[in-house]
Amino acid sequence: MAKKRTSKKIAPISSDIKPSIFAFLKTRQAQTILGSFLVFFSIFLTIAFISFFFNWQEDQSTLTKLTDKTVRSKNLLGKIGASLSHFFIYKGFGIGAFLIAFQVFLSGIYIIFQKKFSKIIISWNWGLLAMLWISITLGFLHKKYALLSGIVGFEINEYLQAFIGKTGLTIVLAFFLIAYLVVRYKLTFDAFIEKMKQKRIENQEKRLASENETKTLDDDSEKTENQNIELKNTIKETKEKSEFELSVENLKPTISKHSDVGSKKEELTLKVEKELEPELKVEETVEDINDVGIDIAIGREEEHSTENLSDKLVKDFGEFDPTLELANFKFPTFNLLKQYNETISIDPEELEANKDRIVETLKNYKIGIAEIKATVGPTITLYEIVPEAGIRISKIKNLEDDIALSLSALGIRIIAPIPGKGTIGIEVPNKKSTIVSMHSVISSKKFQESPMELPIALGKTISNETFVVDLAKMPHLLMAGATGQGKSVGLNAVLTSLLYKKHPAEVKFILVDPKKVELTLFNKIERHYLAKLPDVEEAIITDTTKVVHTLNSLCIEMDNRYDLLKAAMVRNIKEYNVKFKQRKLNPNDGHQFLPYIVLVIDEFADLIMTAGKEVETPIARLAQLARAIGIHLIVATQRPSVNVITGIIKANFPARIAFRVTSKIDSRTILDAGGADQLIGRGDLLYTAGNDINRIQCAFVDTPEVEKITDFIGSQKAYAEAYLLPEYVDDESGTTVDIDIADRDKLFREAAEIIVIAQQGSASLLQRKLKLGYNRAGRLIDQLEAAGIVGGFEGSKARQVLVTDIVALDQLLENEKNQ
Repeated sequence: MAKKRTSKKIAPISSDIKPSIFAFLKTRQAQTILGSFLVFFSIFLTIAFISFFFNWQEDQSTLTKLTDKTVRSKNLLGKIGASLSHFFIYKGFGIGAFLIAFQVFLSGIYIIFQKKFSKIIISWNWGLLAMLWISITLGFLHKKYALLSGIVGFEINEYLQAFIGKTGLTIVLAFFLIAYLVVRYKLTFDAFIEKMKQKRIENQEKRLASENETKTLDDDSEKTENQNIELKNTIKETKEKSEFELSVENLKPTISKHSDVGSKKEELTLKVEKELEPELKVEETVEDINDVGIDIAIGREEEHSTENLSDKLVKDFGEFDPTLELANFKFPTFNLLKQYNETISIDPEELEANKDRIVETLKNYKIGIAEIKATVGPTITLYEIVPEAGIRISKIKNLEDDIALSLSALGIRIIAPIPGKGTIGIEVPNKKSTIVSMHSVISSKKFQESPMELPIALGKTISNETFVVDLAKMPHLLMAGATGQGKSVGLNAVLTSLLYKKHPAEVKFILVDPKKVELTLFNKIERHYLAKLPDVEEAIITDTTKVVHTLNSLCIEMDNRYDLLKAAMVRNIKEYNVKFKQRKLNPNDGHQFLPYIVLVIDEFADLIMTAGKEVETPIARLAQLARAIGIHLIVATQRPSVNVITGIIKANFPARIAFRVTSKIDSRTILDAGGADQLIGRGDLLYTAGNDINRIQCAFVDTPEVEKITDFIGSQKAYAEAYLLPEYVDDESGTTVDIDIADRDKLFREAAEIIVIAQQGSASLLQRKLKLGYNRAGRLIDQLEAAGIVGGFEGSKARQVLVTDIVALDQLLENEKNQ
């Protein structure tokens, strides 16, 4: 009986369990729990995946020791997170695995909000397709970046490339991307075109509405500013006093009739209320009853008619853009520059050995070291030491040669102390130096985002940071060093930096190359970046006599620019150009946008030996005065001794670069300090701007790279001619003005008419209008001066035109014939 009862009780319990479980799973509570679990699991996966990218190499060993409690994973979610990430990312789909976490999250949201199960399936299908596409696409990357694509994506990419090639696979992937977007998001070309049309129509409607609003405001303004008002024929009589309140809209522009009033005198007060500020009340007393004439004058400030004219021009036309003439100019691309392996590799044993030798050498001289630290650079390593208390710095400084002997190395340099730090620096050359490419320096964030006016990327410091300086703040640069130590490469680095950063409208170069071979490649960019005298065929100057003329012409340019700054009431070129861009300066008054001018002189010593005093005076003037008006000098020489660069010139070159020299005397001549004799050559340099001295490895730019850059720029649209400097005529080369009428040029009459009509006596005007060479245009100007049509030479200014119009010109030429 008992057993039967027991069996009867157990049977119904077991039969009710399954229905109750399935019933619970269909409840709202179960769906909420499942959806929440998926949401939190997706967050778990995301954190694990992100952590995996930072710690995956360190966690490789933990994957085989999941049960070992002593082994801990670096992953934020422990061994489970590392294992899941390893499976989905490394062995799976790389970055695309993040879509798995996203789909899990989306599924949880769909379940919580009771979306259809079919919608979840469709979402997973699209997500998996996108994940596979991303993984295969990232498989194009190099093997060392295989983690981004995962093994699945990388292997599929390799397999497909073997059959259809890299180009074919790119086309296939592009097709699938378009198909994916079209099918999933219903994107079609018709819809895109229709959307663009609607957007254009909306913009037109907005513009028309804005124009109508502006027109309405203008009409209202015109009505409020009318000075003469026409009153209507009849004026109503009032009992005591007639008072009219007229709004501006009811007033006519002129008075066409007089008002006829009864025989009785009345005082009429006319109040005019204006809708716009300022309010004006005009009172007029009518004394003549039979014939009343009302004149209403509205007072206005005259300044309002011309107020903020420059702001109105900027609003209508925008700020002046100096680059507009070459708006499509493209700066050189980075791929024109060669890339080198710039990974700094130094043997830890070498660092340790050098450290031990330094410490041992100092101990031999009873100098204790409290601390030592090494900073590895491209070509040298800086060892910073902190001596024990009571040690004199001069004692360590005198051991420079002894430390060099113990390390068996050249170029040991001691900085005692390092500015801004309480340490002493010992610079030791690396056994394997690293080439600093111009590519790495130009493409650096520090150079590309530099707000400097004339940024120059010289190279990299000991801490491997890009070293960028502003030529506009130097304001002039003296570059010196022995033959073959990198001066020419340094000049190329300076010019390349400016070519990569400044538009042709913003900077011009004057290149002086006595060696005739160093700067010739820049001839290709003559009409883009170079400046020259009007009568010179080649922009790059190699002739000493032309150098003298160019420097004197540059002094005239400097004086002219100072006159413009004075007229504009500004202190420097930056303020002037800002004012000109804001259209606050009138071009009819001679104002124009002023580009920076950089004068580069290679082998200055050779120039001094051949030209001597003729060069010194203009160079001294430019060095002293040219900073504010944007003319900057870069002078390179082997040794800037007193007989090459005088004290006045040298004092105005606070920024100096010293490459390796042969003696300490030469180093002091350049830097006013030692150290340049301890450099190792091959672009190793010291830079100072008058305060600290920085050791830099100059960026290397080779001749083929310069050629590619100049070819790239030279192939683009250019200005009609190079930037022309003012005409310069020295005292000895002045011409007489007594020219026979029979010897006049055939184009004399036409040239005279052009000059008189334009009222501008300029040879360059004749060159443009008559398409002549400079020499013939100059002769025509001389003949016009002899005929009394234009005045004498006035430096860079156009000659004064002495004849007012064509009638006066005809009369003048007719009188000549009669004589």
